[in-house]
Amino acid sequence: MAKDTSRLDSVLQEARKNDEKRAKGYREQALKLYPWVCGRCARTFDHKTLQLLEVHHKNNDHNDNPSDGSNWELLCTYCHENEHSKLKDSMGRTDSGNAETGATFNPFADLKKRMEDK
Repeated sequence: MAKDTSRLDSVLQEARKNDEKRAKGYREQALKLYPWVCGRCARTFDHKTLQLLEVHHKNNDHNDNPSDGSNWELLCTYCHENEHSKLKDSMGRTDSGNAETGATFNPFADLKKRMEDK
């Protein structure tokens, strides 16, 4: 029996539209406040390449959008992705700064025995 997902679809569509509207508002503000230069790699942008320049929230709270731009920095799409990758990496670490235990499966554990069998 198929479920009716039209209500869920409309809620998701409305949420995406609101998110795009909010993002467009602070992006436009940031582009007026700051020079079109990546804050990490210093790549410069013009009207043709401006779509590659993104607004990064320094405190990672996308709802914190002060009109003075104090929580924003402009980053190229590559540096912006790198910033968020660093955040994801740090979330997997303990307070001591050591990485948490990773995978325990070792595909090469019995390699020597396998090589001897050949």
